[in-house]
Amino acid sequence: MNNQQNFKADSTTSLSQWLSHLESIHPSAIDMGLERVKSVADAMGIHLNDSLLITVAGTNGKGTTCRLLEQAMLAQGKTVAVFSSPHLVSYCERVRLNGKLAQEGAFCRAFALIEKARGDITLTYFEFGTLAAMKMMQDWGVDVAILEVGLGGRLDATNILDPDLAIVTTIDLDHQDWLGDTREKIAREKAGIMRKNGKAVIGELLSPDSLREVVSELDVDARWAQEDFFVIEGELADNSASITWQWKGKDAEFTQLPYPHIPLQNVSTALAALELLALLPDNASIKQIIANTRLPGRQQELSKKPLVVADVAHNPQATKAMQKWLTRYSVSKIRVVVGMLKDKSIVETLAPLSSLNAKWYLASTSGPRGCDAKVLQDALIDAQLDKSCTQTFHDVTSAYIAAHEDFHDGELILVFGSFVTVAEVLEYTNAKAQQ
Repeated sequence: MNNQQNFKADSTTSLSQWLSHLESIHPSAIDMGLERVKSVADAMGIHLNDSLLITVAGTNGKGTTCRLLEQAMLAQGKTVAVFSSPHLVSYCERVRLNGKLAQEGAFCRAFALIEKARGDITLTYFEFGTLAAMKMMQDWGVDVAILEVGLGGRLDATNILDPDLAIVTTIDLDHQDWLGDTREKIAREKAGIMRKNGKAVIGELLSPDSLREVVSELDVDARWAQEDFFVIEGELADNSASITWQWKGKDAEFTQLPYPHIPLQNVSTALAALELLALLPDNASIKQIIANTRLPGRQQELSKKPLVVADVAHNPQATKAMQKWLTRYSVSKIRVVVGMLKDKSIVETLAPLSSLNAKWYLASTSGPRGCDAKVLQDALIDAQLDKSCTQTFHDVTSAYIAAHEDFHDGELILVFGSFVTVAEVLEYTNAKAQQ
């Protein structure tokens, strides 16, 4: 399928026009395989041989691991570019240069070059974006390029280039239709970003045997969580600001570290990667980097009064972690706003949070993958939650407004679920702030 004939791009073509075009030129959102995207990259001469290239795969924690790596490299005076997905509010979030969002014009110029080079080759929306990111990074000549895998690893478009370091953050069941229905199968897909005699860091605490087999087959120099690097958590205090923890790597060790604004294990994985690359900052710098590293939609405090926290947790592993980090908030009740996509493991995702002292505001999400709020309600009832603790809404904004109206001092409003759920609340919050 090729709609090139109907699309004539020029210097005035906007990013939104480009994105509409990209959504129209491939019959499916996902088309696993590297041949098409690799052939276009080769035609364009795309490579990142002059940059330190880090590729990050995993079920959860990719974005925050990339973020801490980025901040640590920037603190050492390096130029850094990051490609991540999906975005929350602006497509420009998908590429950062030295911590700032890339400009719309940079995407448009890259898209035009890809469109010219691809000829009759079909590319998905994601593949187009991946090639654009790589082209932009190459043109910028950055010291460090960090690529977040979109789906799996082995057949993801980011895997057309050979990384200097492969990172696997976590492994759990998600995207089973594409990656397999067991952790063993999913681990092999994610391990596909590793290279013969290459370097790797594995942040997963319970690594499947298949992952170890790949590391052995490829003679990878690997660092493993719980074997080569460790998190030692401090005692919980009444004031969460006073919680500290300790990190121990193969050679380095840091104590009295501030509790991060991103998941603790992802900080640990990033530190192990920096150690393996011999790029660990000093103790004082590490503390400052951890204290200052944040990422929108990840344990993000949208306001203090009322206390609102948003997180894109959308699978069982993420909500189990959420159940733990929520204990840092000393609140009388949680008002939970949640919307999900229908192709997720909804019962298993909601179950870890069903024991919260909470009122649930369940939102329907729209689009082909949208999920009706009644499905979420049924899932919570299956998890033994009383139906009287739930209320359904036709969209996320309505659910969020209702939670606000019911809020009392000493409570917490938690927004979680899909990226589209958090994005809708962020857009609503931004619009209200501008009024």
